[in-house]
Amino acid sequence: MKTFYADEQKSHDPKMFLSSGAAQPNPEVPERIERLLAGAIAAGSEIVRPRNHGLRPIAAVHTPEYLEFLEGIFLRWQRIEGASPEVIPNIHPLARGGRYPASAVGQAGYHMADTACPISADTWNSACWSAWSAVEAADAVLAGDRAAYALCRPPGHHAFADVAGGFCFLNNSAIAAQHLLKDGKRVAILDVDLHHGNGTQGIFYGRADVLTVSLHADPVRFYPFFWGHADERGEGLGLGYNHNLPLPRKTGDTGFLEALTAAAKRISAYAPDVLVVALGLDAFEGDPFGGLSVSTPGFARIAAAIADLGLPTVIVQEGGYLCDELSDNLTSFLGGFANAGR
Repeated sequence: MKTFYADEQKSHDPKMFLSSGAAQPNPEVPERIERLLAGAIAAGSEIVRPRNHGLRPIAAVHTPEYLEFLEGIFLRWQRIEGASPEVIPNIHPLARGGRYPASAVGQAGYHMADTACPISADTWNSACWSAWSAVEAADAVLAGDRAAYALCRPPGHHAFADVAGGFCFLNNSAIAAQHLLKDGKRVAILDVDLHHGNGTQGIFYGRADVLTVSLHADPVRFYPFFWGHADERGEGLGLGYNHNLPLPRKTGDTGFLEALTAAAKRISAYAPDVLVVALGLDAFEGDPFGGLSVSTPGFARIAAAIADLGLPTVIVQEGGYLCDELSDNLTSFLGGFANAGR
């Protein structure tokens, strides 16, 4: 299996985020890449640099207003006297869709859902290369590869069409799925991250051309709080095309695999041609966020269950934060997928 990754993805280096009102070191750091690369190499993966695909595949998912904001906001922010070193919003609209503010401060609040996605000088470029890694993996699968892994960093599944959030700026999984549609494929997205992929759900919530399925810690007391509940089924044309499987805190291998069986049934009922897996290794029992309790061997079992669907698969990296086992968890997943059915 090929791994698609570009060194430019290391440049984004956020320094802090607010957690429960307190400033903390940001856990979405460049070192994640080193750990994940080591895990991919240990699994026998070939590291391949993606091409620059330009804005077209990104703009197929994100609004031009939002992309203009992401590209230019850091320079605008630096012109504000006394502004923070990174773009971090301090105000959010009570409801979106009304007047669009002209000020950098107002636009930051409009386009950033929380204080966990600070924007620095290198964020835009890193996010683009992250998205292009997902596009390149999708192209590899379209060209006949059984599976391809996109080492996407920064991650993407909390990003909506015009809102950043939760360390995410461009929704790599959604961009890959949209890219796959261009060849007339039926596409399903399976999100196995610790946190619900609220941005991915939001992008496709009113659409019937992509099925979205997510396993995650129950958001009733866990980020992202406002999305990811079992009764969220889609709306309009998308009604019945969104399926959430929230899990009790500390769910381990057995409970996760039981939910994955239910997810697989829904995916099979959709009869897709290709699958996008939003892979979060933060479901691990030793991950700093501590929401679920999947073991290192459990990731191989999860991957094998996904591989048993028999679908060409684009694997897009989402969460998974610094712990001693991060590399091993990726090796376990990629190896479990590669060895399934052998």
